[in-house]
Amino acid sequence: MSIRIASLYRYPIKGLSPERLSRTTLTRGAYFPGDRLYAIENGPSGFDPAKPEHQPKIKFLMLMRNESLARLRTRYLDETATLVIEEGGREVARGDLTTSEGRAAIEAFFGRFMHDELRGSPKVLASPDGFRFTDSRRGFVSLINLASVRALEKVVNAPVDPLRFRGNLHVEGLEPWAEFDLVGQVLTAPSGVRLRVTKRIERCAATNVDPATGLRDLAIPKSLMQAYGHFDCGIYAEILDGGELEEGATFTAEQESLPLGQ
Repeated sequence: MSIRIASLYRYPIKGLSPERLSRTTLTRGAYFPGDRLYAIENGPSGFDPAKPEHQPKIKFLMLMRNESLARLRTRYLDETATLVIEEGGREVARGDLTTSEGRAAIEAFFGRFMHDELRGSPKVLASPDGFRFTDSRRGFVSLINLASVRALEKVVNAPVDPLRFRGNLHVEGLEPWAEFDLVGQVLTAPSGVRLRVTKRIERCAATNVDPATGLRDLAIPKSLMQAYGHFDCGIYAEILDGGELEEGATFTAEQESLPLGQ
């Protein structure tokens, strides 16, 4: 069995635009590079950067509750730690997220853009070293099987953009839903990258939102349950060994899988 990487994505700011990558370098025990580095707090969340703990995603701006976010197009410029926000093809905000002035510019924009959806003043939160604003405490790398998405299209009788699932790796070469059989197995790439698949990803109402239009136009979790008896689409993995990944690279499953937690 050979699993091919069709595309790679990162989401620098939780709830905002995906950024496609041609290649990236994974590090043992780390998160996907550049992923979920920041979150926009929707009123006080209790997050303490000195003692970072996983917080429920409802404490932040996110698509499950705030589908208007999908109307924005955002870019994160690594060299300057700058977030650029566009709406309707026009730049509406820009800020260096390492400075108080830059964060204030971004917070002021969301204060205006999402005024009726806020529980308090929006605040840009940066992830401390070794922490990310992922939905799962151990959501280091997420993989989406494109064959499963195509199977789901037949269930809902409509196109389903894989970006609804906000995964890091879109993969091909598996039968629909065969990714679930990989839980507990180790995937190896020619570059030396080794990923241990840890669990299935349960889906929420964020997937109902079209990432291109911001319209809540499908009922993905409900359709999954009705058709398959579960809410799952995609899998999480942790990085056992690092190395470079690029579009078109392949994974194979090792003969002997490692017990979870080792």
